[in-house]
Amino acid sequence: MMAGLAAVATARKNEFTNWPAGTSTWYAALEFAKVTNESRKPMCHKYMKRLLTLGLAAAFSLPAAVFDITTFGAKGDGKTQNRTAIGKAIEAAAAAGGGTVEFPAGVWVTGSLRLRSNITLHLEPGSVIEASSETAEYDAAEPNQWDKFQDSGHSHFHNSLIWGENLENIAIVGGGRISGKALARERGAGADKTIALKLCRNVTLRDVSILTGGHFGILATGVDNLTIDNVTIDTNRDGIDVDSCRNVRISNSSVNSPNDDAIVLKGTHALGEARVSENITITNCLVSGFEIGSLLDGTYKRTVKQAPDRDGPTGRIKIGTESEGDFRNIAISNIVFDTSRGLALESVDGAHIEDVTVSNIAMRDVSNAPIFIRLGSRLRAPEGTPIGTVKRVSISNVTVYNADPRYASIISGLPGHDVEDVRLSNIRLLYRGGLTLDQVAKQPADMVNAFFFRPTGGVPPRDAYDTPEREKEYPEPSMFGIMPAYGFFIRHAKGIELNNVDVGFLREDRRPAFVLDSVEGIELEHCKAARANGVPGLVMMEAKGIRIRATEGIADFQGDSAAKKEM
Repeated sequence: MMAGLAAVATARKNEFTNWPAGTSTWYAALEFAKVTNESRKPMCHKYMKRLLTLGLAAAFSLPAAVFDITTFGAKGDGKTQNRTAIGKAIEAAAAAGGGTVEFPAGVWVTGSLRLRSNITLHLEPGSVIEASSETAEYDAAEPNQWDKFQDSGHSHFHNSLIWGENLENIAIVGGGRISGKALARERGAGADKTIALKLCRNVTLRDVSILTGGHFGILATGVDNLTIDNVTIDTNRDGIDVDSCRNVRISNSSVNSPNDDAIVLKGTHALGEARVSENITITNCLVSGFEIGSLLDGTYKRTVKQAPDRDGPTGRIKIGTESEGDFRNIAISNIVFDTSRGLALESVDGAHIEDVTVSNIAMRDVSNAPIFIRLGSRLRAPEGTPIGTVKRVSISNVTVYNADPRYASIISGLPGHDVEDVRLSNIRLLYRGGLTLDQVAKQPADMVNAFFFRPTGGVPPRDAYDTPEREKEYPEPSMFGIMPAYGFFIRHAKGIELNNVDVGFLREDRRPAFVLDSVEGIELEHCKAARANGVPGLVMMEAKGIRIRATEGIADFQGDSAAKKEM
């Protein structure tokens, strides 16, 4: 027996040396395990130990036991309900101390799958885990006494297609797909999430794709040491929600979510406390608002005109809205936004957002503000929670083309609560343009989305520069109506620096490029501002410590201005 194993190992080792670069070592070992056991049942532990004594581990790392779901009665015919069979495979792997649960090519219909520690779900190319349309196949939502402080989807985890709680060392990998067509967009009968993880650590999600993932494609809450890499999500609501997590790496992934956020960091009260989100990187990703399904099928259809909230397609990267827990040490880099809303950083429930860096961003066909930084006082949190802060944010190397002209980039705090220490550099924003201050004053009903503040009798006319505060409203650029600036609107802010920032329009816009309101310590240096004839480049009021230098279209200035000043 051992001689035969050694011969097979030698032959396989020679094959492995000719495999393409990047071939997974553990997968090579899996192939070896399959040859030595034609039925693909778990390899006997005693032979694993004896193989190691032959030094085969030096050639490649032998995997933990492999549990093929067909061995437990699963059928990939797209009809059979496989929840029980797959569950048996997972439990067998857990009983063995861990292992890989193998999904061969086929369509595996199932309800809720509960993960265990030290388990990898491996989806072979051609395999599809398909959410069952039978509501009885799903676990019920567990109770959560803190439900009122966040959307229901954030409060419950068991009512998901794949879920785990208080686990360690888990992974979902491979070239297969998870299809959640039968999942709900809101809580109801059945399940409303594709993957939901709570209070886990050492988690890897790699190389899989998710189609129509329900309320959340991936929801990770209180998860530490999380890696999401080379994942593709094409979904009908949120793509990836990372809530109150630490040490997170999201990379090389594409998320299409026209109806909601693509990648979002949140700080809810779902765990019964405010927990910090920290040490998080998001890099080398595409986020978009294409027609659902057209990312995965490669047609990239730009047919979505508006999301359910009546603004344009969503598909963005955001910090917030649920924002009781703090956010710190966050790096976002090398991101493409296509046919989506812009970048949003929002603290409205008491969070402190600090030490955030954003760099190397390209946006095209932006459906609201390219940059939206909001400090508000919604305070959907336990009574007594104070207003949060936003400080030490750096945004650099950003290019934006064809942004919605109604919404400038917005940095807006509250009276007595400034957004602080934001640095913007090497940024070029090109808006569609075509609006006037008269339209700002009239706020035409056919141009204003009142979804987020739902005023009685519509949006009233106003002085063009009298932008409403809306301190307690849901944070979205459209909450303010049409903005008085086409480029940047900065209010209740302190220590804001703009260096080498270039704003312009595709059609003439008869609004100023910059509006500064109730601010202190604002600096513009080496900036450019396109302006129509007879229209000021900048308007300021209640402004202290303003410094403008070498900015094309605006005269140099240093000083204060309590009254409205046009430049």
